[in-house]
Amino acid sequence: MAHRVVIVGAGQAGVETAVALRSKGFNDPIVIIGDEDCAPYQRPPLSKEFLKTATDSDDLVLRPGAYFDRNNIELRCGRKVTAIDRDRQRVALDDGGTLDYQHLVLATGTRNRQLQVTGADLRGLHYLRTLDEAHALTARLPACGSVVVIGAGFIGLEVAAAARMHGAQVTVVEAAGRPMGRALSAPMSDYFAELHRSQGVRLMFNTGVYEIAEKAGAAATVVTDTGERIDAEVIVVGIGVIPNTELAAAAGLAVDNGIVVDTQLRTVDPHISAIGDCASFPVPDSAGLVRLESVQNAVDHARCVAARLTGQACDYDKVPWFWTEQFGAKLQMAGLVTGHDRTVVRGDPAHGSFSVFCFHGDTLLGVESVNAARDHMAARKLLAAGCRISPDDASDSTVDLKGLSTH
Repeated sequence: MAHRVVIVGAGQAGVETAVALRSKGFNDPIVIIGDEDCAPYQRPPLSKEFLKTATDSDDLVLRPGAYFDRNNIELRCGRKVTAIDRDRQRVALDDGGTLDYQHLVLATGTRNRQLQVTGADLRGLHYLRTLDEAHALTARLPACGSVVVIGAGFIGLEVAAAARMHGAQVTVVEAAGRPMGRALSAPMSDYFAELHRSQGVRLMFNTGVYEIAEKAGAAATVVTDTGERIDAEVIVVGIGVIPNTELAAAAGLAVDNGIVVDTQLRTVDPHISAIGDCASFPVPDSAGLVRLESVQNAVDHARCVAARLTGQACDYDKVPWFWTEQFGAKLQMAGLVTGHDRTVVRGDPAHGSFSVFCFHGDTLLGVESVNAARDHMAARKLLAAGCRISPDDASDSTVDLKGLSTH
């Protein structure tokens, strides 16, 4: 049998794996299996420009159909893998068919975390992860007068910003004490809270949802755990995602908030890799495993696996970076700030261009930059090179960050 690579998942990680394999001269069969009945597409724009302006879905495709044909990549959309037979190196499909593999790449991604309250199953409650969900929300936002967003993470606040730009009255209900709190430092969270308030968004922190009440059989009112009732024409839930690990777990692969992999993104089965949003992987100089949800992580994971499968194995050690844009404030993050115990600010938040450097002791963990692309790029280089920078130098705008990364 030819060295067939089967990729489960047609998102950014899955498609990029096939692209990277072909670019590295891998000529054997590649099959991508995706459970959505459409061409593979980009997800990040769905909560950004797609919500603000009319966008053709064709603009979101990861690669045109001709690319897959030209590069002999078989794309099976609208199909699901139902089981993995590790002994036979075979996957079963929901149409009754099977596929043998020499190497299996699990790029199964994530799914929306569902709201678990009375009324959460009502018609008209919106989530935002898939293209269909984006179309459903986009159809309603332009003419909508009031929106409640449940969850103040990245997706929730991007939706809130888009809804305000359409003229809706927006309330954001968040159980935690600050926005984007899992990923950001307190100073950066505070900045975005004030930004949203300045744009007319009502933010309710430390507030849970008790119930979704209906009107004419559709979701119409958010009832908080304090008893307040907030009516809305549109209710959007953005309370995070859950990694799709069930297929791996059923096959006996290790799972821990994702499919567990080693430094080269291999599972406990050497014939199976896991990449992207669904993978829990070790990070240099960090205890435990990390699971990241970003395009950068998906693309770099794919390239790492493709390199290994073409005889160029190396450990995965890329510096993670992320971004979001809300009300014209572009936030770019480099590194992981979890565990920081000190922050210093470079620039002036009042002028809308600044960075927050997050340290653990004297070790730089990550940098958050708003409308400061030069800081962000320098931070990525500093972190990748393992360069030392003191908190005093980080906060001093006269210090050349780019120069430090070359020493």
